[in-house]
Amino acid sequence: MPSPLRTRLRAGFIAVLSLTHPAALLADVPPSQQHEVAHLLQFVGKSSCSLIRNGSSHKGGDAAAHIEKKYDYFREKIKTTEQFIELAASTSTSSGKEYRVSCPGEAQITSRAWLLNELERYRRQQR
Repeated sequence: MPSPLRTRLRAGFIAVLSLTHPAALLADVPPSQQHEVAHLLQFVGKSSCSLIRNGSSHKGGDAAAHIEKKYDYFREKIKTTEQFIELAASTSTSSGKEYRVSCPGEAQITSRAWLLNELERYRRQQR
């Protein structure tokens, strides 16, 4: 049984954490990978490419907002950056269709491949 002091310290730590980093309480992605998810959301948001989902094209900020909304929905199931890509950024929950990405002057690609390529590039850069 935890001591009263330990219980108060844990409650205080959680309270401070919730005020300074509210997303940290919700995120199941390990802290060592949270920067990767943040990078991928920023990558989508600033991209000149369009996310195509269920036949509709969504640019930058709209695409990132949609992925972030799905991330919030699936957050408890997401344990890695790769699962973030799989659950929040690869397929439509309603239709089951794969998301695709259309970039100027390039062939369409699945969002899964596009984001995994960027994740690999980002990880190499971080080393």
